[in-house]
Amino acid sequence: MHRTIDEHCIEEDVARDAGVRNAAPGAVSAQSDGGARVIDLSLAGKGNYVAKRSTLIELVWFFLEAAIINNKFIPVSAIRVWLLRRFGARIGTGCRMPHPIRVKAPWNLQVGDNCWFGVNAWIYNQTSIRIGSNVCISQDAFLTTGSHDLATNMDLHVKPIVIEDGVWITSKCVVQMGVTIGRSAVVTPLSVVHRSLEAEGVYGGNPVRFIRKRFDA
Repeated sequence: MHRTIDEHCIEEDVARDAGVRNAAPGAVSAQSDGGARVIDLSLAGKGNYVAKRSTLIELVWFFLEAAIINNKFIPVSAIRVWLLRRFGARIGTGCRMPHPIRVKAPWNLQVGDNCWFGVNAWIYNQTSIRIGSNVCISQDAFLTTGSHDLATNMDLHVKPIVIEDGVWITSKCVVQMGVTIGRSAVVTPLSVVHRSLEAEGVYGGNPVRFIRKRFDA
């Protein structure tokens, strides 16, 4: 499923980590109108992505996620936690996810204790996402471990995300691949986290920048 339209179009963090690699023959062509180059998407590959489950397991999860995990008519955290664990997620005690969320690959998810997940939080984890304890992931936050090689052939590339204890990622934030968010940091609404953040800071904007310290000295 790594070649779906969803995966090629949603994870566009073109502001970072687009390392220049040699283009595959014919991957970049010239347009007739002005000679602007165009990448042939039919030649894009998996890059460093490695599937950790079979296509059958991924397909089963696709339907269960839609029917249960992302279902607003199931307002029960315990059901979501149980099903995610059954598919390989490591989730601690006291976690609250009573609202619809999305998790691409539960086998790539680790969550500590007492974490909260808001409505429509989206965990797009082609590789590992590790979330510490006492973390709040608010409404419509989007965490993605993948992007594409924008300079050559649009191959998929993935890097883990680490969110340390006490972090609050507020509503409608985007957290990009390869990022570590330090202990007790806060990311303000509508921000794009394109780099790792230090502990106990408040950060915001697109791209994200330091605003102030979270706690009084």
